[in-house]
Amino acid sequence: MKVFSISDLHLDIHNTKPMDIFGPVWHGHLDKITADWKNKVTDEDVVILAGDYSWAMKLDDVVPDFQLLNNLPGTKILIRGNHDFWWSSVARVREKLPAKTFALQNDAIKIGEYIFCGNRGWLIPQGKYDTEENRKLYAREVIRLELSLKAAKKLQTNNEKIIFITHYPPFNNKLEPSEYTRLIKEYGVYKVVFAHLHGYINPKMFYNEIDGIAYYLTSCDALKNTLIRID
Repeated sequence: MKVFSISDLHLDIHNTKPMDIFGPVWHGHLDKITADWKNKVTDEDVVILAGDYSWAMKLDDVVPDFQLLNNLPGTKILIRGNHDFWWSSVARVREKLPAKTFALQNDAIKIGEYIFCGNRGWLIPQGKYDTEENRKLYAREVIRLELSLKAAKKLQTNNEKIIFITHYPPFNNKLEPSEYTRLIKEYGVYKVVFAHLHGYINPKMFYNEIDGIAYYLTSCDALKNTLIRID
């Protein structure tokens, strides 16, 4: 079993928010992603999608986008991104998901030799984001992050490796440690997947290590619309 990731697909089945207005990398991005997916992934593999899956506003409207997942090989794991407004209740989302597609929200799932856990996260309070409101939201997401890690530990019965998934970067733009990274280290996480970033990105963001733990940026435009292998 191999583990891949690609995130921030921003699907739009009704073509109301075309992504190619954001630059050439978005031209035909879905065709490129699906071609690469089919070339790399088998039904025995796992693909992580770390948020911002669809522009749909309501859950029923995202069902056609879910069909795309159903047509692609592998087991898929979704977490919520900041633009996934259709994700109001994880229980309702799970009712709509196709086979072999799982939604995580502050919990965990074991597949083979890996345990996958995660939550949306929030911006690290710094600079213009260092506001009282952001500090409250960040503190709430730290609590949820630990809930995810505790759920993973309960499933860890035979030294399975924990892969933590979050939408927002778990560190600031200087790649400094945070409450997120402290807990990730404390709970013995194997690797971390995150997304959210677009446009110019500090090259050090693409892959870096904190306390010996690998962190992978998986926004599709950053990856030039190809899946990255995590395991």
